[in-house]
Amino acid sequence: MSTGRDRTWLTRYHKERRKNILAGPGPHEFVLVLDQLKAGFNVPKIFRSAEAFGAAAVHLINIGPFDPAPAKGSFRKVPAVFHEDFGACYQLLSDQGYRFFQLRADAETPLYEVDFPARSAFIFGHEEFGFSFGQDSYADIEPLAIPQFGSIHCLNVSNAATIAMYEYVRQFN
Repeated sequence: MSTGRDRTWLTRYHKERRKNILAGPGPHEFVLVLDQLKAGFNVPKIFRSAEAFGAAAVHLINIGPFDPAPAKGSFRKVPAVFHEDFGACYQLLSDQGYRFFQLRADAETPLYEVDFPARSAFIFGHEEFGFSFGQDSYADIEPLAIPQFGSIHCLNVSNAATIAMYEYVRQFN
């Protein structure tokens, strides 16, 4: 049973999603691909960082409604592209000339060792279940890691996305 609070954020989501169709790309060509993330807190936080770093768009794969309040208005400013599966997103971005980077804690190549092309697509998976696709099906996706030195080798996905965006922007400014 939904509560009044649930209905409030759901109403806000639909209102903000309608406004999102007017969103324009930021000054950079990179995009984020959010692959089946939990719709809760992380998705709007990623929109907030995407707006701050000037992302061209955020692609959402099989992600349902979320409370846009933590995005602080960024959900209406950064174009959101919704997909039901990764294959459709991959094909669209491939046709547009994007190079793909998958952020993984177990990757051997550190994020800072790659010279990113202007059209970079950063893919982030579900924190518990990972990615919805097999790496073997997409051999051109380059796995990258954010070096970590603590005992927990997994950053919160919104923090990892922010670090990847920062590194991209650092290289282009």
